Amino acid sequence: MARITVLDDEVSLDEPTLVEGFPGVGLVGKIATDHLIEAHEMVHYANVNCDGLPRVAVYRESDPSLTTPVRLYADSERDLVALRSDVPVNPGAATEVAGCLDNWFAETRAFPVFLSGLGREKDESPPDLYGVATGNGSEALSRAAVEEPPESGLVSGPTGAMLAESLERDRDAVGLVVESDPQFPDPEAARILIRDGIDQIAGIETPTEGLVDQATEIRNAKQAFAKRMQEATEESSQAEPLKMFQ
Repeated sequence: MARITVLDDEVSLDEPTLVEGFPGVGLVGKIATDHLIEAHEMVHYANVNCDGLPRVAVYRESDPSLTTPVRLYADSERDLVALRSDVPVNPGAATEVAGCLDNWFAETRAFPVFLSGLGREKDESPPDLYGVATGNGSEALSRAAVEEPPESGLVSGPTGAMLAESLERDRDAVGLVVESDPQFPDPEAARILIRDGIDQIAGIETPTEGLVDQATEIRNAKQAFAKRMQEATEESSQAEPLKMFQ
């Protein structure tokens, strides 16, 4: 049965900001959420058990305990929740995940922030960040001074499926789209996501120096995952210009 299994009943949340980190182009969503979890010492709050998710078990270095590949981490002080996924997830499964999360959204009145990369070749200028919204989410983008998209496009993969779910339910939500390296893990783009997007929307401060200082280490650590994502394009969350389909 699809469900969210809460592991820490002592976590108190009051209309939290939920940051979604399904892997995609540049692994920007995953790098950003992994960094949030580590920087704020977020606790493992719940396991996401959904039909359609890969039936695998995950373990960590120096820890024999197994857990699910998709999990929620929480920070009560900052009223922040991060969704971490350690596996590629196809769009059909993301629809199941959105359904799993729906009751939890209603109970906690969570405000989702969905993350996606827009593949662009790297140059000397910093990556641009854009925002899209459902419901009244555009108000959060305005307060955070996140720019509107400069061209038409679509968001695909599991993040696109979850945005579509929010659109169908008229839920307040935002999607952050950042220009990202189409081939390699992109810590710099993830830093822009956090600094100019997530922090501004959630009203928090996250140190991001490590994402720049350890960029090479992060790229090497995430490279095998990034290669898997390139080989499974429909499972990769990404934004694409709409003119590609016209």
